[in-house]
Amino acid sequence: MEYFAGIDIGSLTCDAVIIDESAEIVSWAVVPTGAHARNSIEKAYGSALGGAGLDQGRIRGIVSTGYGREQVADRLNSVTEISCYGRGAGFLFPDTRLVLDIGGQDSKAIRIGERGRVVDFAMNDKCAAGTGRFFEVMARALEIELDDLGRLASQSTWELGISSICTVFAESEVVSLVARGESVEDIVAGLCTAVAERTLSLARRVGISPQVTMAGGVAKNQGVVREIEDRIGHRFNIPEEPQIVGALGAALFAREAAV
Repeated sequence: MEYFAGIDIGSLTCDAVIIDESAEIVSWAVVPTGAHARNSIEKAYGSALGGAGLDQGRIRGIVSTGYGREQVADRLNSVTEISCYGRGAGFLFPDTRLVLDIGGQDSKAIRIGERGRVVDFAMNDKCAAGTGRFFEVMARALEIELDDLGRLASQSTWELGISSICTVFAESEVVSLVARGESVEDIVAGLCTAVAERTLSLARRVGISPQVTMAGGVAKNQGVVREIEDRIGHRFNIPEEPQIVGALGAALFAREAAV
């Protein structure tokens, strides 16, 4: 049996996926990127190897993606995250034609064709507005856990308008709303709505499809997912672990390159 690996080095997490020659996922790992990307690469890859019960010599090929993709040693190739997210989402959900990826520092809307081939994309990479980092800052300002955002948003009774999606200005606005006595639930719902509107504007630039797959860490925030779904008008495909879609796409590219 032959095995292939994909490693996605993002701003917040480093993700590794190992697949076999039939393209079945054997194991995966997600670890914080931290200040030293190479350490995170070794940790994520080592964890995935351990989960698969393999040593590095059993891996026939590695493809890397993400911001730190050039730091992966012994790789066959490095591929952009746009291509890898398209490939991974198209593999998991073959009818997907639009991929929404809200990662740690950027957001993407990717239009794909058959087998995850990228047709068009729109990307917000100028600031952290509406990304995983944005929600980390807002959770800290509200003194709540990041994982509680979706649950709290669902408990809102009055959605507050958040006038700025800029991380710095939104944090200041959130602090003011707390001081004014507004409920945490209503503030969180307002934040989710603001991010949903920003994501929808990206989706409209490439064309909205009946089959949408959402990837990235923010796909775990049901408050944001629900808001975007309501605006588009149908439910999304959400992978069991949405953070590994890019690494999966990289592993699939490794399998194709090595065969």
